[in-house]
Amino acid sequence: MPPLLILIDQQQGIRAPHLGPRNHPDAERRMADLLAAWRQARAPLLHVRHLSRSPSSVFWPGQTGVEFQPALAPLPGEPVFDKQVPDAFANSGLERWLHQRGIASLLICGVASENSVEATARSAGNLDFTTWVAEDACYTFAKRDFAGQPRSAEEVHAMAMANLHGEYATVTSSAAMLERLRTTGSPC
Repeated sequence: MPPLLILIDQQQGIRAPHLGPRNHPDAERRMADLLAAWRQARAPLLHVRHLSRSPSSVFWPGQTGVEFQPALAPLPGEPVFDKQVPDAFANSGLERWLHQRGIASLLICGVASENSVEATARSAGNLDFTTWVAEDACYTFAKRDFAGQPRSAEEVHAMAMANLHGEYATVTSSAAMLERLRTTGSPC
Protein backbone atom coordinates (compact mmCIF):
# COMPACT_ATOMS: atom_id res chain seq x y z
CA MET A 1 0.00 0.00 0.00
CA PRO A 2 1.34 3.48 -0.82
CA PRO A 3 2.12 5.74 2.10
CA LEU A 4 -0.61 8.08 3.25
CA LEU A 5 -0.12 11.48 1.63
CA ILE A 6 -0.34 14.36 4.12
CA LEU A 7 -0.76 17.91 2.78
CA ILE A 8 0.00 20.42 5.52
CA ASP A 9 -1.49 23.92 5.83
CA GLN A 10 -2.37 24.56 2.19
CA GLN A 11 -4.60 27.44 3.13
CA GLN A 12 -5.06 30.82 1.50
CA GLY A 13 -3.35 32.71 4.32
CA ILE A 14 0.03 31.18 3.54
CA ARG A 15 0.08 33.30 0.38
CA ALA A 16 0.05 36.57 2.36
CA PRO A 17 2.69 38.95 0.93
CA HIS A 18 3.90 40.03 4.38
CA LEU A 19 5.32 36.54 4.96
CA GLY A 20 8.19 37.52 2.68
CA PRO A 21 10.39 35.69 0.18
CA ARG A 22 9.95 31.94 -0.11
CA ASN A 23 11.69 29.04 -1.80
CA HIS A 24 10.27 26.46 -4.22
CA PRO A 25 7.85 28.63 -6.21
CA ASP A 26 6.52 25.43 -7.87
CA ALA A 27 5.80 23.62 -4.60
CA GLU A 28 2.03 23.91 -4.95
CA ARG A 29 2.24 22.39 -8.44
CA ARG A 30 4.31 19.51 -7.00
CA MET A 31 1.71 19.03 -4.26
CA ALA A 32 -1.08 19.10 -6.84
CA ASP A 33 0.75 16.43 -8.88
CA LEU A 34 1.10 14.21 -5.81
CA LEU A 35 -2.51 14.80 -4.83
CA ALA A 36 -3.77 13.94 -8.32
CA ALA A 37 -1.69 10.76 -8.48
CA TRP A 38 -2.82 9.64 -5.01
CA ARG A 39 -6.45 10.32 -5.92
CA GLN A 40 -6.11 8.43 -9.21
CA ALA A 41 -4.49 5.46 -7.44
CA ARG A 42 -7.15 5.63 -4.71
CA ALA A 43 -4.28 5.76 -2.24
CA PRO A 44 -4.80 7.11 1.27
CA LEU A 45 -4.44 10.84 1.83
CA LEU A 46 -5.46 13.57 4.23
CA HIS A 47 -5.31 17.32 4.63
CA VAL A 48 -4.09 19.21 7.69
CA ARG A 49 -5.54 22.65 8.46
CA HIS A 50 -4.03 25.07 10.93
CA LEU A 51 -6.47 26.99 13.12
CA SER A 52 -4.36 29.52 14.95
CA ARG A 53 -4.75 30.65 18.55
CA SER A 54 -3.39 34.08 17.60
CA PRO A 55 -5.73 36.73 16.15
CA SER A 56 -2.83 38.19 14.13
CA SER A 57 -2.17 34.89 12.33
CA VAL A 58 -2.98 34.30 8.67
CA PHE A 59 -4.71 31.14 9.95
CA TRP A 60 -7.03 32.82 12.45
CA PRO A 61 -10.47 31.14 12.19
CA GLY A 62 -13.32 33.08 10.64
CA GLN A 63 -11.35 34.86 7.91
CA THR A 64 -10.43 33.83 4.36
CA GLY A 65 -6.84 32.95 5.22
CA VAL A 66 -7.96 29.80 6.99
CA GLU A 67 -9.74 28.46 3.88
CA PHE A 68 -7.98 25.90 1.68
CA GLN A 69 -6.37 26.98 -1.57
CA PRO A 70 -8.85 25.85 -4.25
CA ALA A 71 -6.33 23.76 -6.23
CA LEU A 72 -5.36 21.79 -3.11
CA ALA A 73 -8.69 21.70 -1.29
CA PRO A 74 -10.07 18.42 0.00
CA LEU A 75 -12.74 16.68 -2.00
CA PRO A 76 -15.88 15.52 -0.20
CA GLY A 77 -14.99 12.53 1.94
CA GLU A 78 -11.27 13.29 2.17
CA PRO A 79 -10.20 13.53 5.81
CA VAL A 80 -9.18 16.88 7.31
CA PHE A 81 -7.33 17.13 10.61
CA ASP A 82 -7.27 20.47 12.41
CA LYS A 83 -4.32 21.54 14.52
CA GLN A 84 -3.49 24.55 16.65
CA VAL A 85 0.25 23.95 16.94
CA PRO A 86 2.83 23.06 14.28
CA ASP A 87 2.77 19.29 14.95
CA ALA A 88 -0.21 17.61 13.23
CA PHE A 89 -0.03 14.77 15.78
CA ALA A 90 -0.47 17.01 18.86
CA ASN A 91 -3.99 16.75 20.29
CA SER A 92 -5.52 15.87 16.92
CA GLY A 93 -6.24 12.14 17.12
CA LEU A 94 -4.11 11.59 14.02
CA GLU A 95 -1.96 8.82 15.51
CA ARG A 96 -4.98 6.80 16.61
CA TRP A 97 -6.71 7.37 13.25
CA LEU A 98 -3.64 6.04 11.39
CA HIS A 99 -3.31 2.98 13.64
CA GLN A 100 -7.02 2.18 13.30
CA ARG A 101 -6.54 2.01 9.54
CA GLY A 102 -3.30 0.05 9.63
CA ILE A 103 -1.34 2.89 8.05
CA ALA A 104 2.37 2.60 8.83
CA SER A 105 3.98 4.91 6.26
CA LEU A 106 3.53 8.59 5.43
CA LEU A 107 4.54 11.02 2.70
CA ILE A 108 4.53 14.60 4.00
CA CYS A 109 4.45 17.83 2.01
CA GLY A 110 3.32 21.38 2.72
CA VAL A 111 4.41 24.43 4.62
CA ALA A 112 6.43 25.62 6.44
CA SER A 113 9.47 23.41 6.05
CA GLU A 114 11.02 24.23 9.43
CA ASN A 115 7.72 24.54 11.23
CA SER A 116 4.71 22.30 10.63
CA VAL A 117 6.43 20.00 8.13
CA GLU A 118 9.45 19.41 10.36
CA ALA A 119 7.40 19.10 13.57
CA THR A 120 5.00 16.60 11.99
CA ALA A 121 7.78 14.54 10.37
CA ARG A 122 9.73 14.42 13.65
CA SER A 123 6.69 13.12 15.51
CA ALA A 124 5.93 10.63 12.74
CA GLY A 125 9.47 9.26 12.93
CA ASN A 126 9.42 9.18 16.72
CA LEU A 127 6.10 7.32 16.63
CA ASP A 128 7.72 4.70 14.38
CA PHE A 129 5.93 5.55 11.14
CA THR A 130 8.03 5.09 8.01
CA THR A 131 8.17 8.69 6.86
CA TRP A 132 9.10 10.44 3.63
CA VAL A 133 9.19 14.17 2.98
CA ALA A 134 8.91 15.40 -0.62
CA GLU A 135 11.25 18.35 -0.23
CA ASP A 136 10.29 20.06 -3.49
CA ALA A 137 6.62 19.93 -2.41
CA CYS A 138 7.47 21.89 0.74
CA TYR A 139 8.47 25.50 1.16
CA THR A 140 9.22 28.17 3.70
CA PHE A 141 10.14 31.81 4.05
CA ALA A 142 13.27 33.82 4.77
CA LYS A 143 13.88 34.52 8.44
CA ARG A 144 16.55 35.46 10.94
CA ASP A 145 18.40 32.74 12.82
CA PHE A 146 18.80 32.74 16.59
CA ALA A 147 21.89 34.96 16.35
CA GLY A 148 19.94 37.51 14.29
CA GLN A 149 21.63 36.62 11.01
CA PRO A 150 19.26 36.89 8.01
CA ARG A 151 18.74 33.51 6.31
CA SER A 152 17.21 32.97 2.92
CA ALA A 153 14.20 30.73 2.47
CA GLU A 154 16.50 28.29 0.67
CA GLU A 155 18.83 28.14 3.70
CA VAL A 156 15.97 27.70 6.17
CA HIS A 157 14.46 24.94 4.01
CA ALA A 158 17.79 23.15 3.51
CA MET A 159 18.45 23.10 7.25
CA ALA A 160 14.97 21.74 7.99
CA MET A 161 15.46 18.95 5.47
CA ALA A 162 18.91 18.20 6.91
CA ASN A 163 17.38 18.00 10.39
CA LEU A 164 14.92 15.35 9.16
CA HIS A 165 16.85 13.23 6.67
CA GLY A 166 18.16 9.95 7.97
CA GLU A 167 16.89 10.40 11.50
CA TYR A 168 13.16 11.08 11.37
CA ALA A 169 12.40 10.67 7.68
CA THR A 170 13.77 10.03 4.23
CA VAL A 171 13.87 13.29 2.34
CA THR A 172 13.17 12.74 -1.36
CA SER A 173 11.58 14.47 -4.34
CA SER A 174 8.01 14.45 -5.55
CA ALA A 175 9.23 13.09 -8.92
CA ALA A 176 10.88 10.11 -7.23
CA MET A 177 7.70 9.30 -5.31
CA LEU A 178 5.54 9.68 -8.42
CA GLU A 179 7.87 7.46 -10.44
CA ARG A 180 7.82 4.75 -7.79
CA LEU A 181 4.04 4.96 -7.63
CA ARG A 182 3.86 4.70 -11.44
CA THR A 183 6.30 1.79 -11.82
CA THR A 184 5.50 -0.27 -8.77
CA GLY A 185 2.05 0.82 -7.72
CA SER A 186 3.57 1.94 -4.42
CA PRO A 187 6.24 4.52 -3.64
CA CYS A 188 7.29 2.47 -0.60
